[in-house]
Amino acid sequence: MSEIKILANELKFPEGPVVMPDGSVAFAEIAGRMIRKVALDGTLSVVSGTGGGPNGMALGRDGYLYVCNNGGSEYSRETGDYTYLNSGVAKDYFGGHIQRVDPKNGEAKVLYSYCGSDRLSAPNDIVFDSHQGFYFTDIGKKFKRHRDHGGIYYARSDGTKIQVVAYPVGSPNGIGLSPDGKVLYYAETDTSRLWAFDIVEPGVVKKMSHPSPNGGRLIHGLPGYQRFDSLAVEAGGNICVATIAAGCITVISPDGRLVRQVKVPDVFPTNICFGGPDMRTAYITLSGHGQLASMPWPEAGLRLN
Repeated sequence: MSEIKILANELKFPEGPVVMPDGSVAFAEIAGRMIRKVALDGTLSVVSGTGGGPNGMALGRDGYLYVCNNGGSEYSRETGDYTYLNSGVAKDYFGGHIQRVDPKNGEAKVLYSYCGSDRLSAPNDIVFDSHQGFYFTDIGKKFKRHRDHGGIYYARSDGTKIQVVAYPVGSPNGIGLSPDGKVLYYAETDTSRLWAFDIVEPGVVKKMSHPSPNGGRLIHGLPGYQRFDSLAVEAGGNICVATIAAGCITVISPDGRLVRQVKVPDVFPTNICFGGPDMRTAYITLSGHGQLASMPWPEAGLRLN
């Protein structure tokens, strides 16, 4: 933890860091309803006022940011361990969507808001494959007395096709691909479990029967009260999952071994991505304190599609 450097403070629930081609780091502010970035010299600037609740993001081959927008939530200002605390569905919530954002002028266009006749609820995290498509999780929206089911989807980046990968899925959050692109990983928040699907073809996965609740195969589950958020994959194949309550990044091998837990100075780390010339710099959103941090990482991160 002593090697952690704080790059930005007083952020409104940061999520979804993305290292841009110029070395700056873009990130979403869910409670701020916008995307900002921090330059190499530390300067903060607004990329886009997306509205809703921008969450996980990925950089497309076309240079645009593809954003999971959960439709927005209400946040209360807190003290202590949490700067902003989710206190319910936003008053103007009408569903979630995937946005395509031009980082040059900030223009945000809705790419998908439905899958067939079904409205997206709360898209959360996203990863591109090598076929000009992306997988994304929809964690499902929590209402006062009920909750939408979550799911995993696959979509084309040109807006022409979206399909269900798995549904219903319990609280799917972080999502990532193995280095060879043959395995899809996702983190389940409420149970702190890491699941995997073997990919048959883009957007189609092999599903297990009973006892799997969703067709995936269980990789690892943590004991006690810990919650999984977003994830990133190392070049060597290990999966790094931001772990809430425990205040760490949990590193898990593809065969299910707990490799290590790297402590961070926040009980609410929500996301991790890799950058730098050797991909050995980890950028981590510390959403409890509203910070974006960086730290050296012992292994190189996977270069994303």
